[in-house]
Amino acid sequence: MSDDAPRPMSDADRGLPDGADLGLARGTDFFGLDDLLSDTERGLRDGLRAWCDTEVVPRAHEWWEAARFPAELVPGLAATGVAGAAIQGYGCAGVSPVAEGMMCAELARGDGSVATFNAVHSGLAMTSVHLLGSDDQRERWLPSMARLETIGAVALTEPTHGSDVVSLETTARRDGDHWVLDGAKRWIGNGSIADLVVVWARDEDGDVGGFVVEGAQQAAGWDATVIEGKVSNRGVLQAHIRLDGVRVPVGHRLAGARTFADTNKVLARSRQTVAWEALGHAVAAYEGALTYALRREQFGRPLAKNQLIQDDLARMVTQITAMQLMCTRMSQLEEQGRCTIEHAAMTKLHTTTAAREVVATARDMLGGNGILLDHHVGRHFVDLEAVYTYEGSRTVQSLLVGRSVTGVSAFR
Repeated sequence: MSDDAPRPMSDADRGLPDGADLGLARGTDFFGLDDLLSDTERGLRDGLRAWCDTEVVPRAHEWWEAARFPAELVPGLAATGVAGAAIQGYGCAGVSPVAEGMMCAELARGDGSVATFNAVHSGLAMTSVHLLGSDDQRERWLPSMARLETIGAVALTEPTHGSDVVSLETTARRDGDHWVLDGAKRWIGNGSIADLVVVWARDEDGDVGGFVVEGAQQAAGWDATVIEGKVSNRGVLQAHIRLDGVRVPVGHRLAGARTFADTNKVLARSRQTVAWEALGHAVAAYEGALTYALRREQFGRPLAKNQLIQDDLARMVTQITAMQLMCTRMSQLEEQGRCTIEHAAMTKLHTTTAAREVVATARDMLGGNGILLDHHVGRHFVDLEAVYTYEGSRTVQSLLVGRSVTGVSAFR
């Protein structure tokens, strides 16, 4: 459209609210969990909140509709300190797991695609290197990842193995001073843009390993194709990856990655991030609905003055408070070294299920405006569907908890 061509009138042009304020933070914290943060941690969280309100929320609907990753945001995201926030050293912020969780929730409150980008880079890739890498490997890769100069990804899920990831078919064979990787991966967040990808594969002895592919997009035998046609998290890129003889130096196998139990150490940590993300989506939808209900008038009075609306809002904030308490306790256990994969599974099971109810109620409260992207709530409504599924679906989390309480596995 040329600059002098007529432009369609917006709601703002017509004197109607355009929904821009529905994405702004209200700081929902009914039980005062903010008190658990140090002044430094609170400052980092508040800085991230302000960054989301000014840099992310006003434009999130644009890249969602265009299915475009907002690469221009990466330097600003790096400056917030959220990448690898709970890692001590290596240029990371070194905050508590609780503070990191609140930061991840804040990012999801801003936008699910940006939050997922960070969850992959930080919660999966940086966590893999930090938990399973040698000292030399951590020193080599983590500082540039903390600055987001090196973007990370983890390639675990395969085209025919999603929930059943333990049936890993990608192979790694030794050839002199290199490992040679063959196979296929699917639904790999950041997979088409990452500079560093941890590829999970089985070696010739049947052992599971994490193999770091540096300069992945330029590596011979690496082919990453962006998955299109998504209705959720449209602003983050997931890829289908084919590995055809990709060569990885021997020293790029993560030193602590020898079995699938090692993989589970990463998943136990990353699922904590996802549980906080679900909370962030719920908070965004609730706060948008509350702002809307306070200003929207029907039948001569604000929606918020109606008993049914107040009942909905009360149930929503109660669900959110329960999610906040559960996430907080999970992260406290992580700080104490006591958080298991079952704790993370139960928390993700609860937060994603409860968040679904919250975002659905919020979308309904906005009526027709609830499906408009510039009113934000609808975007969180659909983006939560990705969070509900990735890092293990609801049923997978339920079976992990079931195995813990019964002592019997129902997976096989």
